[in-house]
Amino acid sequence: MGKQFKCHKISEGVAEAEAVVSKDSIMFYLIDPATGVVIEKAHDLEGKSMANKILIFPGGKGSSVVQADGLYQLNAKGNSPAGMIIQNPETVLVSSAIIMEIPMVDKVDPAFYEEIKDGDRVRIDADHGYIEILS
Repeated sequence: MGKQFKCHKISEGVAEAEAVVSKDSIMFYLIDPATGVVIEKAHDLEGKSMANKILIFPGGKGSSVVQADGLYQLNAKGNSPAGMIIQNPETVLVSSAIIMEIPMVDKVDPAFYEEIKDGDRVRIDADHGYIEILS
């Protein structure tokens, strides 16, 4: 059993996958829907894929239309994140996650952010309000 951290459910569900950690806010429109790879220049995830991973990030950026459409395009191609851990949720990302049934949580124990690193295996259990770092 890994290390567990409390969190707050935004969008229900359970997801387990490799973590991809971003210090930068994300514009989902600047992610290639065919691959899930971030194409935004100078972004700390530039060139990395978030497809079917647990995305850990501060929040979204850009207009609500490009956010919702970007996430929708990723989802349509099967390359959306498996789950999302967000620090600053905003309405459009929250509603998109709920509609697309992507587990999303916030209000995570600050110790989580000190422990988590790229490539860790993470399980989000939004329904029971915890995140677990498995490896």
